[in-house]
Amino acid sequence: MAREPIYEIDDPRFAHLIVGSARLEELYSGCRWAEGPVWFSDANQLVWSDIPNQRMLRWTPEGGVSVFRQPSSFANGHTRDRQGRLISCEHGTRRVTRTEIDGSIRTLAESFDGRRLNSPNDVVVRSDGTIWFTDPTYGILSDYEGYRAEPEQEGRNVYRLDPETGELAAVATDFNQPNGLAFSPDETILYVADSGASHDDALPRHIRAFDVVDGRLANGRVFATIDKGIPDGIRTDTAGNLWSSAGDGVHCFAPDGVRIGKIFVPQTVANLTFGGPRRNRLFIAATTSLYAIYVTATGAQVP
Repeated sequence: MAREPIYEIDDPRFAHLIVGSARLEELYSGCRWAEGPVWFSDANQLVWSDIPNQRMLRWTPEGGVSVFRQPSSFANGHTRDRQGRLISCEHGTRRVTRTEIDGSIRTLAESFDGRRLNSPNDVVVRSDGTIWFTDPTYGILSDYEGYRAEPEQEGRNVYRLDPETGELAAVATDFNQPNGLAFSPDETILYVADSGASHDDALPRHIRAFDVVDGRLANGRVFATIDKGIPDGIRTDTAGNLWSSAGDGVHCFAPDGVRIGKIFVPQTVANLTFGGPRRNRLFIAATTSLYAIYVTATGAQVP
């Protein structure tokens, strides 16, 4: 029986980013909605969220899957700061937190202009230590991924947080539902997904790019549009290619915005990250499962 193809090559550039003999591996199945994978190179482990089940899971090559944290406050996206500490977006508490080295959890942001945040969704840390995160309303739309509530913020914003001073600034205020975000390798561009089409097909399903100028965003423009499903989590590699979640798998875009290929995944993809000792293994959180596949690209994010 012929095997279903796992790649679509739209541009010859994509052929140089994939391993023809690599297979898409399902590492775990049993989530309700898998999200927010983050790689710990120093511990050789992946941590990700299973949002509706109020837990965070851990995968290691030697030990398989175990519970990392439960309850998780309906945690969604995660990253690590330059000291290796875990930064998390929590729907349940509507805050951004940092897990300290001793395991204690510190609130970094939970309000803006005196009103509660909507439901922080995804987060990245720049090399200067500033924390950038998105704040759509997904976690307060129902009791499935958080707690139903009316939004207190007038908009659904992208924020920049200075963890040293606690200053929180809204750097983009014109999104329908800001979602995944990622810096270009040189951090001069911030990419932000707008997944407004998740609840209204007339709204965007695109990824926008912004120039980062003195800690602010400028020259916002549409970088790419997803043709199947919506963009959710996104990552960049060291060559500046952008890898996006989508309804039929992972879509890869060159730095010029041209889609150069796809990796087909059996379930809707929510998020992804590069990991492994050489950051050349793509870990994919897709609905009920965690998948992985080796590529020739190297993830740009650190640590």
